[in-house]
Amino acid sequence: MKFTVQKDHLVKGVQDVMRAVSSRTTIPILTGIKLVVTNEGLTLTGSDSDISIESYLPTVLEDQQLVDVKQPGSIVLNARYFSDIVKKLPADFVELESDSHYVTTIRAGKTEFSLNGFDAEEYPLLPQIEEHETISISADLLKFMIRQTVFAVSTSETRPILTGVNWKIENGDLTCIATDSHRLALRQAKIDNNSLSNEFKASVVIPGKSLNELSKILDDSTEKVDIVLTEHQALFKTKHILFFTRLLEGNYPDTSKLIPSESKTELTVMTKEFLQAIDRASLLAREGRNNVVHLETLSNQLVNISSYSPEIGKVVDEIVCEDIKGEELKISFSAKYVMDALKAIESPEIYIQFTGAMRPFLIRTANDSRTLQLILPVRTY
Repeated sequence: MKFTVQKDHLVKGVQDVMRAVSSRTTIPILTGIKLVVTNEGLTLTGSDSDISIESYLPTVLEDQQLVDVKQPGSIVLNARYFSDIVKKLPADFVELESDSHYVTTIRAGKTEFSLNGFDAEEYPLLPQIEEHETISISADLLKFMIRQTVFAVSTSETRPILTGVNWKIENGDLTCIATDSHRLALRQAKIDNNSLSNEFKASVVIPGKSLNELSKILDDSTEKVDIVLTEHQALFKTKHILFFTRLLEGNYPDTSKLIPSESKTELTVMTKEFLQAIDRASLLAREGRNNVVHLETLSNQLVNISSYSPEIGKVVDEIVCEDIKGEELKISFSAKYVMDALKAIESPEIYIQFTGAMRPFLIRTANDSRTLQLILPVRTY
């Protein structure tokens, strides 16, 4: 194998596939990145057997030569060393050459490294996915939907299914739901369903860890991402990346029953002011077991936000709401959960619906039924 590749594109490709490489694997070859070079281009692959990422560099892109192939071939190189080396090379082009003993020479400018590699034939094959139904969604919307839901997945392995996000497809809508049983985040969007049959339905659970890694790779662009869902795997395809992830097995709980249909108290408030007030109140609540903040409605559109810690002291903050409707209310909740929810909402104004001090409450954006955050209150007496 012998070829020359443009350094910046190589670094980007290596960084993308590195997201799938784990140092804690029990399979030594998976600590490496697989390089396959043909006359068409260079393919890089990283995998930890849960996530697999493939990045492709064509020989020519937009009249610019990225890869110059002298001799096709393949090799697996230690991911950590290879990644560190290519980032620090001095020149714009990198030459790689491997011999029959898998020793690979990496040259750039006057610098030369030699790395011991592995036989690429020993590298596990990527999942084979039959593409029956493909959905398309723009990269920026997909990133946005991940960001607005993935923070609410459970970090505890006691119920593994809750460590993932439930993706449901029905009637041309994609609904993403995440819950850790104390809070719930939901985001809906229309998908390009020209390629889908109208009856197409799916419900899968994608690990939160996989979605976090995917969102780091995606560009903030309107370029389409094609998504293929099968029984055990999901595949996300962009122009130069294939991202495979295994799905979580089991049934996701029916969360629709958790969402209250009526409310007794409604607040409309500016997102930033509300977030800052809760942030200030949480300063004294952090020592406590569950970071509890209290909210009380007052007359004249005022809301009192407070927190009390017997060892440290107390804080009281008052904010003016745009609107308050319904019954008076006193409620306590986790400051962290509410702040996470508010940071995920991209709207200057929010609308909060309460159904009593001990019932879940909803945070929505005005005039938007497609985004919803639900939080369970904390019993403080």
